[in-house]
Amino acid sequence: MAYGSPSLPEDVRPYLEDVRGGRPVSDEAVEELAERYRRIGGRSPLDELTEAQRAALERELGVPVFVGMKHWQPRIAEAAESALSLGATRLVGLVLAPHYSRLSIGDYRVRLESAVAGRAEVALVESWHDHPGFLDVVADRVRGTDAWVVFTAHSLPERILAEGDPYREQLLETSRLVAERAGLERWSFAFQSASPTGEPWLGPDVLEELDRLHAEGVGNVLVAPVGFVSDHLEILWDLDIEARERAGELGLELDRIESLNDDPAFIRALAELVEERLAVSGKSQP
Repeated sequence: MAYGSPSLPEDVRPYLEDVRGGRPVSDEAVEELAERYRRIGGRSPLDELTEAQRAALERELGVPVFVGMKHWQPRIAEAAESALSLGATRLVGLVLAPHYSRLSIGDYRVRLESAVAGRAEVALVESWHDHPGFLDVVADRVRGTDAWVVFTAHSLPERILAEGDPYREQLLETSRLVAERAGLERWSFAFQSASPTGEPWLGPDVLEELDRLHAEGVGNVLVAPVGFVSDHLEILWDLDIEARERAGELGLELDRIESLNDDPAFIRALAELVEERLAVSGKSQP
C-alpha cells in the first residue's frame, strides 16, 4: 500500500479533495501543487515505481501481490477485492513506509480491514524501521561519504508526541542504526514536507537544518530520506528542487542518495518482511 499521486494535471484537484476528505480545495492550492508537478516534469513517477516494486516482490515471493493506494487509483479496497476474488484467505498488508504512526500506518490498517470486512484474515506489517535488510540498503548508500548526512522523513503534526506516537523515535532509531552500520560520525535528522494546516508540525525542517549546518561551517551535505522508499513529489520537489535551491543560496554543496525504488536488495528485504509476517500469522491458525 502507498499514499498515491495524481496521474495527470487535471487530477490534481480531485486528488487534493480526496486527501482533504472531500472538503473543497482553493484554486490557489490546486495551482501551487500543479506547478510543483510541472517543475518535476509534469507528473510523479510514484505509480510506475510502485508497480515495479509490486512486480518484483511478486517474483521474489512467488505469490500474488497487489497495489492499493490510499488517495488514488487503484484503491486499497480494489486491491483487497482482487485478492479475495482469487480465493485468498489471508492477506498481508505492507505499507511502503517503514515507520509507524497512528496517522499513517494506523489509517492504512483501518482502510484494509474495512475493505476485507472479515472475509479473510488480515496480517499487517506495522513497522519495519529496524529491519536489517532495509538498514543495510540505506547504509550502502551513505557509506564512505565525506559529507554531513542529513536523514529526513515526512513531518507530522506535533500533537502526536503527546499521544505517545512512536513515529519520531523510530525515525531517530533508523538514523542511528544506519549511521552505525555505515560508520558515520557526522549526521543529523530533520523533517520535510510539513503541510500548512495552522498547527505545529514536527521539526526541525530540512531547510532549517541546512541553515544550521551552514552556520556551523559545514560545506557538503548528503540527504538520505529514510522515510521514503520511492522517487515522488516529496523527493523530486522538496529535496531536488527546494532544498537544492536553499543550499545554492547558502553556498552548500548538496546531494541526496538514490531512492530505494525496485533495488533488488530492497525487494528482498520486503519479501523477508512478508514471509516473517506470514509465519507469525500462520501460527495462530488451527
